[in-house]
Amino acid sequence: MRKLFAACVVALLPAFALAAGGHGVALDKADIDLTDKAALQDGARTFANYCMGCHSAKFQRYERVAADIGVSEQQMLDNLVFTGAKIGDHMNIGMKPEDAKRWFGAAPPDLTLVARVRGNDWLYTYLRTFYDDPARPLGANNLMFPNVGMPNVLGRLQGRQYMGCKQVQVVDGGKKQYDPLTGTPLTHEACDQLVLEPNSGQLSPEAFDDKVRNLVTFLAYSADPNKLHMQRIGTYVLIYLAFFFVFAYLLKREYWKDVH
Repeated sequence: MRKLFAACVVALLPAFALAAGGHGVALDKADIDLTDKAALQDGARTFANYCMGCHSAKFQRYERVAADIGVSEQQMLDNLVFTGAKIGDHMNIGMKPEDAKRWFGAAPPDLTLVARVRGNDWLYTYLRTFYDDPARPLGANNLMFPNVGMPNVLGRLQGRQYMGCKQVQVVDGGKKQYDPLTGTPLTHEACDQLVLEPNSGQLSPEAFDDKVRNLVTFLAYSADPNKLHMQRIGTYVLIYLAFFFVFAYLLKREYWKDVH
């Protein structure tokens, strides 16, 4: 019994870690919509252009992705396939694992199931919290994943983000503090905050957040391509059970009416 309890606790530890965020960082809500075809298409384009240089999605096929996100096979080949792969091939990359290990110290992981492992909110927060760090070999660090070995591939879109000082609201006992007379937020200067240099990126902060959200939407789809289909079937099953329950109850009452 004790072994079973210990196994359950160990199994739940990753869930507790994800809920708390990385190193005490609060997670931002991604609020993705898997039914948004435009978001899926933009996310797939971002993944192909910025992620597939190092990361594969080897459990996905180009053909399946094209059908699910609402583009033709020719559009997929023309815009999202850069390796000469065929439409029925898996989304592999040209970089060999042994070369990647020699260049980066470890081969970049496959991202097909990363949304299941990390969670949508974790990915959304992680991709938005890179910052300049000259002490790192690739010149970038991450608030969610300190000493990360990945470069800030979306840095040109976001702009220059660095660790600096800015006014933040005072929090005491987990509650935000306000002036008791005016109701205005009480703030103090904190020097462990991410600061984005104005007009340093190709996208506005709002547009960049949308770009990252779309990328996370695609990764969430990739981790479970059948999710919407299963939810739809589940709805039908529940409707059937509710309908069947009425007749089962009437039949039960008919059988037992003479007993009572």
